[in-house]
Amino acid sequence: MSRDSSFRPTSKRRPRGPNPNMSDPHQLFDDTSAGPAAHGGEYTNHASPSLGIPAQVFLSDPMSHMAMSYGSSLASQGKEMVDMNINRFIPMTKLKYYFAVDTVYVGKKIGLLVFPYMHQDWEVRYQQDTPVAPRFDINAPDLYIPAMAFITYILVAGLALGTQNSFSPEILGMQASSALAWLIVEVFAILLSLYLVTVNTDLTTVDLIAFAGYKYVGMIGGVLSGLLFGKTCYYVVLSWCCISIVVFMVRTLRLKILSEAAAEGVLVRGARNQLRMYLTMAIAAVQPIFMYWLTYHLVR
Repeated sequence: MSRDSSFRPTSKRRPRGPNPNMSDPHQLFDDTSAGPAAHGGEYTNHASPSLGIPAQVFLSDPMSHMAMSYGSSLASQGKEMVDMNINRFIPMTKLKYYFAVDTVYVGKKIGLLVFPYMHQDWEVRYQQDTPVAPRFDINAPDLYIPAMAFITYILVAGLALGTQNSFSPEILGMQASSALAWLIVEVFAILLSLYLVTVNTDLTTVDLIAFAGYKYVGMIGGVLSGLLFGKTCYYVVLSWCCISIVVFMVRTLRLKILSEAAAEGVLVRGARNQLRMYLTMAIAAVQPIFMYWLTYHLVR
């Protein structure tokens, strides 16, 4: 047989040392730490062949720059419009004040809601015509306790429905929607009453939401005591919390609603003070009604 001069047998012996030109078959990605030169070629910056347009030409196109600038301006304008509309109904910058609380404040405020009888000073402190943050003043309204109490109330309601073998996501959703709807109705009713009585007060809508949301603390205590110790204990604890929230609301709202009485005449002051006092008592008296209405079916 004649040997083909172009055929050269290759050795089957494996190299002893690692070959830099060979990659590990188990390696998922190529090692690019050595730069583009490690692969034996230079990197060229071109767009995908399917596009047929180099990347440098595309980026240097003035139309693309114009489109990017126009898109950025539209995004910024949209963000400004959204922030403006949100701040019109919900003062986002002021909401930080209502969540400026700490652990000491939360403990003291819950104690004040449950036992308000010995508290003497109900005035909200101010610093340069600005109310002090809640963590520095126990009399300042906050939204942390009402928000956490509302969420806890929904969880406790789910637990109570589970003990009655009537739990379902739909029923729990209806429970949460009902509690939120009654809270909104209550706040709007108070705002309408203040408008009809022509009360010029520094109470804001957020303040009213905070004061109306404090009743969930007593509702949680009543439902938990009923689940642990029976329905009699539920009535005892809920009655105590109802009386406490009435006292708290009267002593707190009295200073807010009657704050302008000193600047009026004697006759006007006497007639309007009577209406404002009735309004304050009505706002406080409606709290136990909501507390019982939203909890009586959870304890059996």
